[in-house]
Amino acid sequence: MASPNPFKAILKGLEKPDGGEFGKYYSLPALNDPRIERLPYSIRILLESAIRNCDEFQVKSKDVEKIIDWENTSPKQVEIPFKPARVLLQDFTGVPAVVDLACMRDAMNRLGGDSNKINPLVPVDLVIDHSVQVDVARSENAVQANMELEFQRNKERFGFLKWGSNAFDNMLVVPPGSGIVHQVNLEYLGRVVFNRGGLLYPDSVVGTDSHTTMIDGLGVAGWGVGGIEAEATMLGQPMSMVLPGVVGFKLKGKLRNGVTATDLVLTVTQTLRKHGVVGKFVEFYGEGMSELSLADRATIANMSPEYGATMGFFPVDHITLQYLRLTGRSDDTIAMIESYLRANKMFVDYSEPQVERVYSSYLELSLEDVEPCVSGPKRPHDRVPLKEMKADWHSCLDNRVGFKGFAVPKESQSKVVEFNFNGTTAQLRHGDVVIAAITSCTNTSNPSVMLGAALVAKKACELGLEVKPWIKTSLAPGSGVVTKYLQKSGLQKYLNQLGFHIVGYGCTTCIGNSGDLHEAVASAISENDVVASAVLSGNRNFEGRVHPLTRANYLASPPLVVAYALAGTVDIDFETEPIGLGKDGKNIFFRDIWPSNEEVAEVVQSSVLPDMFKATYEAITKGNPMWNQLSVPSGTLYSWDPKSTYIHEPPYFKDMTMSPPGPHGVKDAYCLLNFGDSITTDHISPAGSIHRDSPAAKYLIEHGVDRRDFNSYGSRRGNDEVMARGTFANIRLVNKFLKGEVGPKTIHIPTGEKLSVFDAAMRYKSEGRDTIVLAGAEYGSGSSRDWAAKGPMLLGVKAVISKSFERIHRSNLVGMGVIPLCFKAGEDADTLGLTGHERYSIDLPASVSEIRPGQDVTVVTDNGKSFTCTLRFDTEVELAYFDHGGILPYVIRNLINSKQ
Repeated sequence: MASPNPFKAILKGLEKPDGGEFGKYYSLPALNDPRIERLPYSIRILLESAIRNCDEFQVKSKDVEKIIDWENTSPKQVEIPFKPARVLLQDFTGVPAVVDLACMRDAMNRLGGDSNKINPLVPVDLVIDHSVQVDVARSENAVQANMELEFQRNKERFGFLKWGSNAFDNMLVVPPGSGIVHQVNLEYLGRVVFNRGGLLYPDSVVGTDSHTTMIDGLGVAGWGVGGIEAEATMLGQPMSMVLPGVVGFKLKGKLRNGVTATDLVLTVTQTLRKHGVVGKFVEFYGEGMSELSLADRATIANMSPEYGATMGFFPVDHITLQYLRLTGRSDDTIAMIESYLRANKMFVDYSEPQVERVYSSYLELSLEDVEPCVSGPKRPHDRVPLKEMKADWHSCLDNRVGFKGFAVPKESQSKVVEFNFNGTTAQLRHGDVVIAAITSCTNTSNPSVMLGAALVAKKACELGLEVKPWIKTSLAPGSGVVTKYLQKSGLQKYLNQLGFHIVGYGCTTCIGNSGDLHEAVASAISENDVVASAVLSGNRNFEGRVHPLTRANYLASPPLVVAYALAGTVDIDFETEPIGLGKDGKNIFFRDIWPSNEEVAEVVQSSVLPDMFKATYEAITKGNPMWNQLSVPSGTLYSWDPKSTYIHEPPYFKDMTMSPPGPHGVKDAYCLLNFGDSITTDHISPAGSIHRDSPAAKYLIEHGVDRRDFNSYGSRRGNDEVMARGTFANIRLVNKFLKGEVGPKTIHIPTGEKLSVFDAAMRYKSEGRDTIVLAGAEYGSGSSRDWAAKGPMLLGVKAVISKSFERIHRSNLVGMGVIPLCFKAGEDADTLGLTGHERYSIDLPASVSEIRPGQDVTVVTDNGKSFTCTLRFDTEVELAYFDHGGILPYVIRNLINSKQ
């Protein structure tokens, strides 16, 4: 059991400059250990947490020693516990988290425990940002119209979250219409240093959205975890993690004129993907840091999931403090932050001699080498220099179907499709832009690219350029601050003139909430097999994500989004071809509308002011009329409505007893799906619209829901019945069983029938058969969706055998009791001659004490094949979760047995 903290001796008082004390803190220098000076700053945050939370029970002295000796221990993949300071949720992932907490309270009651023990023990912030869709665009009243539709669709979910904010202590819910979770976190929620009851310590956060990493730009250690891990953290459990390697990324020089932060981040993303940083921290340093604004750093940090790192960390320095002042943090708070971090050797002062830190590996980038670019058409790390875009597009048309190919026959590549748009004849070609969206906190948090886009719009309007009326243009700021500075600059009117009206404050197009295309445009695309394009300032462009009808999706800076909207196509060489005709009939080129860095900096300086941040965030928790009118029950136990198609009591604890069920093997399991490489959580987890012929649609119709009220999978994440039916329901799913046919189907092996994945899974379940999934490399890359693990578990999947896993998804599978296995290096299903039609057995010991993290396991098939896999339970704690049938039953049993 817990003991007194053995590090009490290094608890020091931090004096204020004018006398008095800021508070007490655990002093790293007081350890007098020379190894600490060489530690990366990101590792020092883990070290401080371990020292402060050391109780020789959850966190032990030997864990502290492992972290201090990071240089020697990190290559050995040692396990450490970590207790983050807080948890961050958005509403799509937040709803199932609150559903699970409500369900856990019921389970505690049934098992005779105290249900009030199910309560967040660390601060939890939930920002409702994922629900708004771009139903109305190119209209002055788009914000109000879209918010009204958002409330109509999501009233039940929003009421449930409002109930949760009252029922659970320590939980702040930021209402809809306030902004995007990561931008709100950066501008308002991020503490940098906590002062809790007079104890000072670094801010750190885990969030149920992979782009939680954006806060790393502010010097706050934060990353995405699955909803189930976040729930355990809320309930006081330490996070079990492998002590990561840290890649030191040195920046030098300065960005050239006309190059944006988005160009930089797409370059960094490609470089780090190539280097290989999955499971690692990346820490930025070097003289180039002084040339990057805090918003530029946050843009790079935001895209950590796209380059595969756990974090992209920027230590606190004078630029961080400037940003805290800009965003309205008080002088006292900033003084406390600086004093604490300096005293604890966590502040970078470039005016002082730097002790050389040690990194696991090193990279370097000269900012002068960054050039304008986009990424696509199907992956965020497939960077294309802008000058090569036209040639790259034509090669994509030629290439066979894949990440860089559409296999359009040569004779069809130049075809022109005519259609009628509101009484006017219009034309559509391959590569034509049908969605142009300034969206996503990745870029909307950065005033230089937002005001840069507005300057492009101003120059274009003055020269007489227009955007074709059938292109769906939208602007979705990540906070109300953006609206304030666009209005103050006088530039919003030019964005409006081109159709980039503000449509709402949320993620919108970046998460697939693009809304419908005009019916005539949609028909022209689908009836003529046009490879239409979307250009967005987001962070993800996986197939089927942005919109089902845009097969080519390019990530670009906000100014480039405006430029491509004006050009109307991605099939253009901006250096040599005109972007359009001006009002005097002259050709207008890209260079004519592109602002200089000085022009952008001037507008940023005069238009982005601290009072805007203060005014925006003083009002944020006051809500809005629609939110404030929601009436919710007041009880601490939730009254489940059996008729609800939004909020449903999940079955996880249905037959739970106080005795752990123990480990399970797999016996004669059929293969439910057989995949190749790069199956993302977008492919696995229910996301986007609910297809009219899907099992989820049939379920909703059976429950009296009209097609127009289906809403999205994301909005129905609180209903396990809908989500199980939407698992593996992605329209772009490539399953080897279907021999080239794309879609959410599979083969029921015993009968050879082609069925929806859900129907096949239910057939196997009714026959009493286990199932497994075969996969290639990077299985589960993409957003950290807990439903990508919950869904397969509910379908009856007992194990996933892949070449490699993305970090968060592997952890989520463990949390739901699904066995993750990796083929040995150089092997996969193809090299082993596996077709997926075999039956698979995985023999595991009956006692968890006989299983070791990372041990070899033999898999045997019914046709006599046998091969060895690595068991990807990476820590002892993960084995404990497996023993209990998952992380949540483990937490419940521990809480009932605790004497707290």
